[in-house]
Amino acid sequence: MTISILIVDDHPVFRFGLRTLIGTEPDMQVAGEATTGAEALAITAGQPLDLVLMDINLPDMTGLEVTRRLRALHPALRVLVISMLDDATVFQALKAGACGYILKGASGEETVRALRAAASGEAIFSPKIAQRIQQHFAAPTAANTFFELTEREGEILALLAQGLTNSAIAERLSLSVKTVRNRVSDIFSKLQVSDRAAAIIKARKAGIG
Repeated sequence: MTISILIVDDHPVFRFGLRTLIGTEPDMQVAGEATTGAEALAITAGQPLDLVLMDINLPDMTGLEVTRRLRALHPALRVLVISMLDDATVFQALKAGACGYILKGASGEETVRALRAAASGEAIFSPKIAQRIQQHFAAPTAANTFFELTEREGEILALLAQGLTNSAIAERLSLSVKTVRNRVSDIFSKLQVSDRAAAIIKARKAGIG
């Protein structure tokens, strides 16, 4: 059985490296490449795939949003996040339906091992990510605070922590400003903060944004 893989990343050099790595494995093949979330959704609608390698930062939508949509449309499809981000986005990725999270700095051997594990139904994480998860659950109060956030609220909080205004967040996520304003209010309530500055501080301390 050959593992059919879709690479979703907007960096051509990185895609080339992955394509070359996968091409050396007799039991794997790159079935397609996408540079945007829309392309990824279109490709998966048109052909059967075993695994999607998903970057977090895409030009049109976040990899988290693409993952959520793919899992809703194709429940059996495995999505493995591969990112430069070693932060709280790992928890948002898991909530979106990803089966694992590995870092772009991983060795070729580690990446290939992760691909096989993900395709076979395992949950797989880079060592640094596994350590972050362990630390997260070692501090249950902080963990519960952020786990109360929905996936969309997590995305908005991450953008909030980057200093984006409500209007900029609305444009980035294709939402109305009113919707963003309401979600921000919900975030304040769940984080038990009274204003934007306090939410940003709390988010950044948790590695978000």
